[in-house]
Amino acid sequence: MSVNYFWDERLMNETESRAPTILAIGDSWFWYPFYGGSLINYLGQAVKSKDHFIFAIGMNGAEAYDYIDGKYARQVREALKGYRNKLKAVFISGGGNDFAGFADLRPLLKSDCSQEDDPQACFAAKPGLDEFFAAVDDHYRRLVGLIHASTRSDCVVVMHTYDYAIPNGRGVFGDSWLKPALDDAKVKPHLQQECVKLLIDRFAEVLESICESDPEHFRLVDSRGTLAPEHWANELHPTPQGFQKLVKDQWRPVLQEAGLAA
Repeated sequence: MSVNYFWDERLMNETESRAPTILAIGDSWFWYPFYGGSLINYLGQAVKSKDHFIFAIGMNGAEAYDYIDGKYARQVREALKGYRNKLKAVFISGGGNDFAGFADLRPLLKSDCSQEDDPQACFAAKPGLDEFFAAVDDHYRRLVGLIHASTRSDCVVVMHTYDYAIPNGRGVFGDSWLKPALDDAKVKPHLQQECVKLLIDRFAEVLESICESDPEHFRLVDSRGTLAPEHWANELHPTPQGFQKLVKDQWRPVLQEAGLAA
């Protein structure tokens, strides 16, 4: 088996004569289209020694809502139904896009943060971070509940926290996701990274709580603080070396503990 990860189901079926053993439901961290690939390229290498192969569904820009009620909900359900008896694990990458991008991040910030010196104070009371992350928590819990109900009892769900993205305005094809909203809200430059860190930490708390609810089936890859600035290709996505480092340093130990990697 030369390649053990697929994003195209038709190509997978033409190439392989068996069902995938790992389903990867994800956003651009699983679908990043540029040279060097995404997490999936390196996760495929990590699980290859255990004779696993991965089928990825979702797409760049996917939000947690999309997997359970939105544009990829049908695809998720069909994949779980179709491959349920063979799946040993489901990987999830989602939630980052829920607060990335001007339309997502800007409403979370106050109209004018120019007088604030605390990152927490830069966020608006309405909708409020508690309400926002309660919605993310609900989408995730419904998704992992669906996975748990649709797969074998030994299937493991692996989630991850991303890392502390750098709001430097670097984007793809002229678009960036974090700095425009922070600048529009007049967040002081030295607080912008702290605002992003706060969001990632709150997201990690959501995932930690979910994993604590069923440690037998749920695993968390806590990749916060793994990447140095040179490991970021742009505001949201690591370089190939960054993705590789995340898998080597953070994903592989979790996968080994779960029996999915050597």
